Amino acid sequence: MTGMLELKSIDAGYGSFQALFDVSLDVRAGEAVGVIGPNGAGKTTLMRVISGLIRPIRGTIAMEGTDVVATPPHRIVSLGIAHVPENRRLFPRLTVADNLKMGAYMPGARAHYVERLEFVFELFPRLKERLQQMAGTMSGGEQQMCAIGRALMSNPKLLLLDEPSAGLAPVVVQQVFELVKRIRASGLTVLIVEQNVQQVLRVVDRAYLLEAGSIRAAGSAAELAASDTIKQAYLGV
Repeated sequence: MTGMLELKSIDAGYGSFQALFDVSLDVRAGEAVGVIGPNGAGKTTLMRVISGLIRPIRGTIAMEGTDVVATPPHRIVSLGIAHVPENRRLFPRLTVADNLKMGAYMPGARAHYVERLEFVFELFPRLKERLQQMAGTMSGGEQQMCAIGRALMSNPKLLLLDEPSAGLAPVVVQQVFELVKRIRASGLTVLIVEQNVQQVLRVVDRAYLLEAGSIRAAGSAAELAASDTIKQAYLGV
């Protein structure tokens, strides 16, 4: 199985602040991979580097063999990468329909707009009922559904989910991880960054532990769930 996304020796940060140190990871087609770790470990920086919002200081990123670092940020979507940012970043005063439309702005996506919409409705039937509702008036779980739906409108190969459970009530967190399972079942490749270690290890195949900007451990979800380091630090066992 070849890597769909490959990061090698990434250093990254903002100005003089370095957030990532020598990070290497890969995601293979059809996998769900988690990046877990405490707040401030560099997880959001990692997502921003992959989606081109910030450029690494050093290291390489390839998406199906294409150099992501050399690709202009606005073209990265056309490589098949869609990013669902932390806190969802919906347009609260626009309807659900208009928010979904925003996800299909690339010319390639526009041509398949109707079929993508059908795909999103199949995954999330509730969005169909809410099409004319203002996105900002929906529940947290529905907004997360809308944010994921918007990302799926670009017909991505790889979906980046940044802290999908952040700020949501425990019962909604459960729903969001159900959504992740549903996305996986549709054949999409997912990279998910999450503080909710217990939940995320139930839906991913493998995971990396990121602490203080470095990868401290990596393995199958089962291996990490069983590791003493993770049990003590994150699973409260």
